[in-house]
Order: sequence, then structure tokens, then C-alpha cells
Amino acid sequence: MTNPNRIVVLAGGVGGSRFVRGVRRACPEAQLDVVVNTADDITLHGLRVCPDLDTMMYALGGGIDDEKGWGRAAETWSIMDELKAYAVEPTWFALGDRDIATHLVRTQLIAAGATPTEITAALCHRWLDDERLRLLPMTDDRVETHVVVEDPQTASGRRAMHFQEFWVRHHAAPKVRQVLQVGIETATATAEVLTAIERADLVLVGPSNPVVSIGPVLATGGVRPALRATGAKVVGVSGILGGAPVLGMADKLLPAIGVAVDAGAVGLHYGARTSTAEGILDAWLVHETDTAAAERCTAAGLPTRAVPLLMTTPDHTAEFVRAGVALAAETA
Repeated sequence: MTNPNRIVVLAGGVGGSRFVRGVRRACPEAQLDVVVNTADDITLHGLRVCPDLDTMMYALGGGIDDEKGWGRAAETWSIMDELKAYAVEPTWFALGDRDIATHLVRTQLIAAGATPTEITAALCHRWLDDERLRLLPMTDDRVETHVVVEDPQTASGRRAMHFQEFWVRHHAAPKVRQVLQVGIETATATAEVLTAIERADLVLVGPSNPVVSIGPVLATGGVRPALRATGAKVVGVSGILGGAPVLGMADKLLPAIGVAVDAGAVGLHYGARTSTAEGILDAWLVHETDTAAAERCTAAGLPTRAVPLLMTTPDHTAEFVRAGVALAAETA
């Protein structure tokens, strides 16, 4: 499998978008379907905002603010300045003027009855000029991640909030007791997602947050059975390097689901297809410093290789993507 023809990537936002750019660099001729987390979605000022989908779309379409890793390049903030002048909350989630245009279009299409999959395709028509590249929402059903955090100012000592408030407003500071994906129990994967997984030559589980990015994708109805049934090799990439996340706040969330902040623990949390009833992975990549984790996973039945995983450039990312393809080819 040196040149897979059809690749599916499961991914979230900033880290996921960098990973996908590396996948495209490593396998430029492949059909690439990116199944994107939508549980980060939120409604703000009457507009439906899809942070992970938009970050992925802007990044792959050349419109991302590369310094921040999210939002539009050359953004302006006149509308947010006016909202602040009116004291209209929330002001903790900044929506740029260019970015708001995307949310306006999406919200209008929702009102017209279009599905998230149809809306994403329509938005991507502007950004993605490669017919071999598709962004697929994990579901057309509404799912939102909320977290229960410690709050000594409440009678119960706890408070629930949307994940975006926890991350953007509070900078992941409160201690998390529980992570909830509201609506996940009835959400089902789209036909496009399930068909892409079924037809894939290779599935890559990106180095996105295992709890709030990859977790909701795997919990969406139909996704896990499709991954277990596909004839493709499924290779995961750790976003935990040396006991800490490269990006984001996975270290604040993994303990809440009973998983250690460790590359090996995350790999075993996903599980091996061959040795666990719910496992999805055929192989696992960890960072070159996590050799002990690699040995532990391999001994538990999950073939694992330690390679450099820093996504400093698309070329560096492409190097470890190729390592993942090679490991998949070696896996029985």
C-alpha cells in the first residue's frame, strides 16, 4: 500500500488541518475524504458556527490565519467592536468580519432546509478546487459538547458549560469532572461518511483531541462499526507527545474519561481491531520520545512505531504520514 488511492482522515480543527495538509503532501493523487468533528459547533448571535469544519476549510483553501492556526487571514473586527459597544454578549468568542460571512451563508442555508453535508459542500465550492478532496461533517444531526466543571460558587460545586466557553472563555482552567456530547445518542453518520470508510484503502485517525474531536466522531452512530468492518488499514497518530498535548487541552479532558495523558494510553483507549471488541486501530504512531509507550502498545496487540511527529511544516508531517502508510502495509 505504498500509494493508497482512497484515504479517509478523521480529524478536528487546528491540529487536524495541519495533519491533513501533510496527508495531501504525502499522497497528492489520492481521493481524500476528511470526516470532521461537528460537536464543537455552537450558535452565537443567531449564527451557526462550525469551528472545526471552518478551520479545515480555510486551511486547505489557503484562507487561514497561519499564525493563529484558525480564523481568516487579513481579518478585521468591526462587527465585534460594534457588538462590544452595544454590550451584547458573548464577546468572549471573537467572530471576524470575513468569518461572519461564512456563518451568515451557513445559517441562511440551514433556514432553507439544507443539511450540514450539503452546506459544507456548497461552502467548499469556493475554497477547494481539487475534486479529489472532500470535507464531510461526521453527522447531519446536531451534537454539541458540554463539560461539567468544578465551580465553588454554585450550591452543587459544579457547573455545566458549552465546550467553547470552557476553552475560549476560561482557557480550560476549571477542573473538568465530566464530558458530555449532547445529542450523540441519536446522531448517525451520513451515507457519505459510511461509504467513504467502506471504500477506503487507508483510514487515518488524526492527532486531534481524543476526547472532544475524535471522540465524538467515533461515538456517532455507525462510525465505529464501519471502521471495524472496512477492508482498509486504520492507522492512528498520537497528539500526545512526551506526556503532553502538542496543541489544545487534551491533558485537561483525558482524566475526566479515565484515560492517562500518555501516548500509549490513548492508543489503547482507541483499541486494536484484532484484539478488542470495540477497537478500531490496526497500527499506532507515537513520537520518537515515546518508545516505552510504543513497546507497551505493541505488547498489548497494537502494532506501534515511534517516529518524529512534530508538524512543523507540511513536509515534516508528510514524512510521518508516509511512515504510517508503511506501517499499515506491514501489518497483517
